[in-house]
Amino acid sequence: MAGEFRIANSALKEITVVTTTIQQGAHIGRGECRPYAKYDETADSVVSQIKMIKTDIENGLDTNGLQKRLPAGAARNAIDCALWDLKAKQSGRSIPDLLGTPAPSPRLTAFTLSIDSPPQIRKAAIRAKAYPILKVKIDGMEGLASCLAVMDARPDAQLIIDANEALQPADILEFQSALEGKPVIMIEQPLSRSNFGDIPNRPNTLPIFCADESLHVAADLDRLWESGYRAVNVKLDKCGGLTEGLELMRAAKAKGFIIMAGCMVGTSLAMAPMMVLESFADYIDLDGALLLAKDRKHGVTYQGPYIHPPKAELWG
Repeated sequence: MAGEFRIANSALKEITVVTTTIQQGAHIGRGECRPYAKYDETADSVVSQIKMIKTDIENGLDTNGLQKRLPAGAARNAIDCALWDLKAKQSGRSIPDLLGTPAPSPRLTAFTLSIDSPPQIRKAAIRAKAYPILKVKIDGMEGLASCLAVMDARPDAQLIIDANEALQPADILEFQSALEGKPVIMIEQPLSRSNFGDIPNRPNTLPIFCADESLHVAADLDRLWESGYRAVNVKLDKCGGLTEGLELMRAAKAKGFIIMAGCMVGTSLAMAPMMVLESFADYIDLDGALLLAKDRKHGVTYQGPYIHPPKAELWG
């Protein structure tokens, strides 16, 4: 990491990613995932899952068959994205062309400020002056002071407040009251992923609530809507790859959710597949590669606050 990255219940100085490479003849496809302990994943467990179906892949397992062969999660994501990359390289066609989706365009991405004291996060917000959307990580009610400090330092910015399950039901109304009329786009995963009963679901509740840890696949959407969530953070490492990601985004859009295209911290190889689906997203949160000390060769281009679609040398 480029420094320490702090979210609720976690502080990172380095991350481990798993890269899957699938080669057929002269063509090579690649995919990256980040095993996530919160979802009972480790690098070893993900590598074991990938190796478990190595023979199936060698025998022609495609992206549709993969959905039945592995559950949603990091391992399936790495394989699914590698298979799509390989198919694009073999066909000489772009992945949006293969999917029948719009060609991706540069998009404004949010930039993440990790948990810190109000004075320090104020400085971080000023350093991030190029970014008009800031995601502020918090760890409980004490994070409210940090959010207010960011808004004071950057009155030009909009905020996404990300609790990563750190708030309690009793905190919700106080948080909403303090943020009334403030430039807050959404509050992300305020409560435990298993708590579906305490999200305010009154009409026109602001700021809206966004599901992250509570959302994995399209089958989760009905329960989230009934619970009061009105936005979802779609991440390929959670849903299990580009194939499910496209289905999930289409279903969320049809349901009426605001969609954020998100990511785990990872290299440009992990950002690239989600950029293919940018046209389905209302907000982009693909700054994962910006938080690293070093990225991959041929990484995606970040131009100010904009992330550009990947070049074929990287993926797709």
